[in-house]
Amino acid sequence: MSTEISTQRAGGLALQTFDDAFRFSKMVSASEFAPKDFKGKPESCLLAIQHGAEVGLSPMQSLQSIAVINGRPTIWGDAALALVQSSPVCEYVKEYTEGDGDNLTAVCECKRRGYPAPTVSRFSMADAKRAGLAGKSGPWSQYPARMLALRARGFALRNAFADALRGLITAEEAQDYQINEPAREPVVVRPKFDEPQPPKPQIHTDERGVVRLKTQRKAPEITDPVGKAHLAVSKAQTLGDCNTLRDLITTRHTEGVFTDADRDELVKLLHHRAEMLIESEDAGTEATTHEVAHG
Repeated sequence: MSTEISTQRAGGLALQTFDDAFRFSKMVSASEFAPKDFKGKPESCLLAIQHGAEVGLSPMQSLQSIAVINGRPTIWGDAALALVQSSPVCEYVKEYTEGDGDNLTAVCECKRRGYPAPTVSRFSMADAKRAGLAGKSGPWSQYPARMLALRARGFALRNAFADALRGLITAEEAQDYQINEPAREPVVVRPKFDEPQPPKPQIHTDERGVVRLKTQRKAPEITDPVGKAHLAVSKAQTLGDCNTLRDLITTRHTEGVFTDADRDELVKLLHHRAEMLIESEDAGTEATTHEVAHG
């Protein structure tokens, strides 16, 4: 009688058609068996099942083993080890640690059948510190030795058994990658003038003794520097006023009171005001000449 222990497991439910797979995905996504990321998402379940099938996982194994991290499908480290160990080209996988404290190093040694030497990968606490992982909140603070082992495992298995993993990286490794997006300057929406306050009604009695409400309308006080500049430009009466305002705008921009956008907008308004004054002067000159000619 053979004493060999088989590691083969039953394949479980076989999904033969797309409709079968989608119905199964809908059922799982609505059940308590669905992982958090797949809850209520039958489409995601279906894609995870398909991706898992491509590397040899059953439907339920796929849902428990495939994770999407930063938009990329990954596989949890224990499932990656299971796939490699079930491969006929895997001779062995050994994992152990060396040193302790800051010198703690996780080692993964795996041998592919037909290769002259095993593939060895190491990941130390020093490597974790350089990568900004040591002391990071979560598993890196709670189980640092385990995280070192998973990182060393992921490197070794991908180097020696890329065909078994089909290019999938471990989810634990993918979670540590930072997605750096270019910083965007915040957009500040600011009114050119302060918001006017509603006028306050006042009670008065007219000459016939009738009590009436009288509303005093007072122009709102402008306190915003840019709003004041807008008002000053609108009240400029001569080209000399415009030149003085232009120098003042340049000074305020140099002092940091006005932004580049504020300065450009004010200068543009100032040019428009100057053109209006020139046109007004030209019109006045023509009118005077016409009166003298016909006087």
